[in-house]
Amino acid sequence: MVPQRSVPANLTGLLLGVAFMLASLNRLYPSHSNSQNMAGTVPSFKERRPFHERQKDVLEIRRQQPNKVPVIIERFDGERSLPLMDRCKFLVPDHITVAELMSIVRRRLQLHPQQAFFLLVNEKSMVSNSMTMSQLYQMDKDSDGFVYMVYTSQPAFG
Repeated sequence: MVPQRSVPANLTGLLLGVAFMLASLNRLYPSHSNSQNMAGTVPSFKERRPFHERQKDVLEIRRQQPNKVPVIIERFDGERSLPLMDRCKFLVPDHITVAELMSIVRRRLQLHPQQAFFLLVNEKSMVSNSMTMSQLYQMDKDSDGFVYMVYTSQPAFG
């Protein structure tokens, strides 16, 4: 007969507490990696959050921080060589340029200097690197009030 090892009661309680806390956090703050759909792809921000909630979020953000632009930056749907970011919602100062935003995204993705990547607005167009975020917001904001951008390693036109 093999002797069974028992786990001390206080350790069992601690492990159950940690498991419960992680499950609660995952429900409250779902991350990209935990929210994959049946096809194995990550649902977009628009798919995860209804229009009226996104619109309400933007109104509150713009009321509290009028000098910030609410931006959603996600990995392009077909992209596989670039990593996922830990979050997709950003408040970007309205005076910075698209080039500065690209530098921030590059740093967050931890890309090598020679590794190319592109930011596409509304999944289709590249904009001037010298354009400010305020100008971009006025030109390309969605009907819910967010600016939607995707990053990819290959420019996709067509």
